[in-house]
Parts: sequence; C-alpha cells; structure tokens
Amino acid sequence: MPETELKQRLFERFQEVNGDHPMTDADDVYVSAQFIALEELCAAHGREADAVRRLMLGRRLPLPGYLRSDGAEMVPADLFALADEAGGVDLLEAWFTAHWTDPVTGRAEWHAYLSGQYVCLHSVTPASIQRKDHLTTAIGAAAGEPDAGSAQWLERLHALVDELDALEPAFTAYDRLRFGGPTSRDTCIDAIRVRFPRP
Repeated sequence: MPETELKQRLFERFQEVNGDHPMTDADDVYVSAQFIALEELCAAHGREADAVRRLMLGRRLPLPGYLRSDGAEMVPADLFALADEAGGVDLLEAWFTAHWTDPVTGRAEWHAYLSGQYVCLHSVTPASIQRKDHLTTAIGAAAGEPDAGSAQWLERLHALVDELDALEPAFTAYDRLRFGGPTSRDTCIDAIRVRFPRP
C-alpha cells in the first residue's frame, strides 16, 4: 500500500476517533513542543514509518495524539517504550491489560490507549493511567470528606492536586473541542486551586 494511502487511512481513523476540529496556530505550537512527528521518531529509532502506520491501523499501537495542520502525525517521544518493555508489539496487549485485576477494565483501558487520546499524561504507562484515575477520583470526592475545609484537609487536597499537576501537560484548545468540554486539568487542578486556595 503506498505511503500516501496509509497516511490517508490513518487520517480518516484519527477523525473517526476525534472528530473534525481544525488545529489553530497555537495548537500547532503546543503540539510541536510536546510531541514529535512520527517520521522523525521512526528515523531516530531505525523504524519504517509505514510499518508503524500499519500497526496503528491494525490496533496494535496507539493512534497519533494529534494531527498537526501540516498533516504531520504527532506522537509521544516514548511511543515504542511500552512495546519494548512488553517484549515486542505482539506481547503488548497481554502485558498492558494484565496491569488491571479486572479484565473488563483492562480491555477498556487498552482501547483507550489505542485511541491515542491519552494526551493527558506526560508519559502513558499502566501505572500513570492508574495513578491519574486514583488522583482525579480522590480530588472529586474531597469536598465530601468529614474534615472538609480544615487546614489538614486543605493540605491533603493540594498534595493530590500537585501530584496530578506533575503527571499532566497543559492541554490545548483543540483538546477541549475533541473531548467536548473541560479537561481534567481544568476541573481537577485549575478549578480546585481557585475554589480552595492555599492559605
């Protein structure tokens, strides 16, 4: 299959998953700072970009996190790290899903990983996915705790928020369009710091 056809199929799959939202100049600047073009990453790792596109289309590696305005498929710099840790692409799914005790949750997380939409983490690993989930749940439940509003509670809350802040990048306007609303940074970091400021 010619490269242009593979790129077109990947573009179509990306739009199926994310919708059709144009990237602004600001989006492009953000993405170029946080991610790397697929062809550049493949060149650095001695891999064929077309072979990687086939793995993405075959649901064996995640889709690009973004498509830049110039058509570049933007991926995390550690795109191949999990497959390498698992012992190869063929072993990746079983290795990945085994990190969840509940197989249904493991499968759901695998599909979320393949979507390429885990742009909410600096590094996408089963451990960071689980930690983010724990932190956002804990932050969301904090207002209902018995000692809510106390100095100790505020200290605990900000420790959770600070840890989540370290895990997550800034996001860009494009993300709020494709996710249909505010990001976890908007709701669990920025809004919490405004609502419950440090003393």
